Amino acid sequence: MHPFVMIGERINPGFAGSRVLFETQDIAGIQRLAKRQADAGASCLNVNAGERAMTDPRFLVEIIRAIQQVVDIPLSFDFPRLDVQEICLDAYDRERARGGKPIINSISEGRPELLELLRIAPCRVMIMASERMEDGEVVANHSAREVHATAARVSKQLRDVHGLQNEDMFVDVSLATFAADDHGRTHTALGAIGLVRADPGMRHIHIMGGLTNIGLMLPPREFDGVKLQHAIERAFVTLALPLGLDTVLATPWLDYSPLPEGHPVLAAFRELIELEGLEFLHRLRRFLRPSGTA
Repeated sequence: MHPFVMIGERINPGFAGSRVLFETQDIAGIQRLAKRQADAGASCLNVNAGERAMTDPRFLVEIIRAIQQVVDIPLSFDFPRLDVQEICLDAYDRERARGGKPIINSISEGRPELLELLRIAPCRVMIMASERMEDGEVVANHSAREVHATAARVSKQLRDVHGLQNEDMFVDVSLATFAADDHGRTHTALGAIGLVRADPGMRHIHIMGGLTNIGLMLPPREFDGVKLQHAIERAFVTLALPLGLDTVLATPWLDYSPLPEGHPVLAAFRELIELEGLEFLHRLRRFLRPSGTA
């Protein structure tokens, strides 16, 4: 049992095993992957067909319909283009998802055209709060307050203009690769989770993050029998759950339970998220020494 809402991430050619399924048009293989995620506890499946979604709409429709033949949970459509999202929503059969609304992944101030999708069908939405509009330009958010302020503005627009309920929104705090996090983005994400959860106007909004992102680029080492990449993901969960994280985009059959107090990765993680620049890089390098000593 996962300690949060699990959105299955594996229908995505960014994963080597999944990429083969897309390259060979193995629809049965994609169906097995969808069912495995649902059986492992996913409440929703993210669907990302990569570049092919932009050039082969018939294949995209075939994938969506095939997935819905074998699972009865909602789908999240992970495409930045309005025309591709329209194809997805048209192909989606809400009855096959037991009435569950599809999820648009994702809406942001820099993608205002995607709001048109809410006129096509009732949807839930992910809010990409890592960027904002400023003087007509898309600007990256670098502080927890900026992330929270952006999420608050977008969620208010979704409520006031488009009639969405807070329960139908997911604020994505956009997790960064920890191995290169010398600008404190993990610390920013944790701070943003706390601010969003404490905001009375955002009560019942879901707060989420893509866990796989945080463990990328780390060396293939183990600590107490846990792979380092996965241990870092669990370290983040350990700190984020009490702050209000309630949803993750991740691999459903993996264990994301909090790490126990005293675990060396959790101890190092707590120290590292407070550092930036060369201090962060030097401390991370010491932690990753073959001896594993922190």
